Amino acid sequence: MHIQSLAYRTDLHLRRIAGADVTEHPDYLVVRTADNPHFWWGNFVLAAPDVLPRALEIFRSELPDASHIAIGVDGTGPELLGRVREAVASWGLAGSETGADTVLTAERLRAPGHPAGAEIRPLVSAGEWDGLVALRRVTSEVAPTAENDAFLVAKAAEDRRLCTSGLATWFGAFEGGQVVAALGIVPDGRGLARYQQVSTHPAHRRRGLASALLHAAAEHARAAGARTLVIVADPDAEAIGLYRRLGFTATEHQVRVQRPPA
Repeated sequence: MHIQSLAYRTDLHLRRIAGADVTEHPDYLVVRTADNPHFWWGNFVLAAPDVLPRALEIFRSELPDASHIAIGVDGTGPELLGRVREAVASWGLAGSETGADTVLTAERLRAPGHPAGAEIRPLVSAGEWDGLVALRRVTSEVAPTAENDAFLVAKAAEDRRLCTSGLATWFGAFEGGQVVAALGIVPDGRGLARYQQVSTHPAHRRRGLASALLHAAAEHARAAGARTLVIVADPDAEAIGLYRRLGFTATEHQVRVQRPPA
């Protein structure tokens, strides 16, 4: 399957280097992350638009043990969302969410001011990675459950392995030795670098921490050979304005369907 979407191409690169199983078919592919079954977008189907009528059937056949639904649809235009909504209506899938996130790119970012009192650098120690898990618990948009906590712990362990292997870098903003904001940057070795999980503790927002992290990660990736920086954002979220101010421009859309576990 030839992937058109820049966002899904970089997503798939990340899943492959993280050790996920990616099975390709002519018009869809299946991603399985066996060591983190609660990771919805680590266990998903990516379908070509022509497969939409049977995409739910494919998901349930390929991932029969999944308690969630996660289906990506390959494409780049916002008009694809209408086709997805028609398909979902025909499935009768109650509780599902459809969306088209904005994919933004930049060659380099404008340099922001340095936030007073903050240290911007990569995560190193085990305690700092524990701090990242604590930050993700506070900023998670999913209600706290045992399953979600298991996902957060396993995902941080995966991210740390990638950093230890030199395949990614996670930057943190530190204050008083605590991680109060963080993000990852993952180069693909072919000129692209994809941002991951920009998060700031609610008590430390609007101080320029995310801007400083985004710029530090951009300079790090460019020094390693990246020519295009890629980030994905909810078009209705406040963060997209920040990304635009730093120099990102909208390039395409990433369309998806998901339903949390019942």
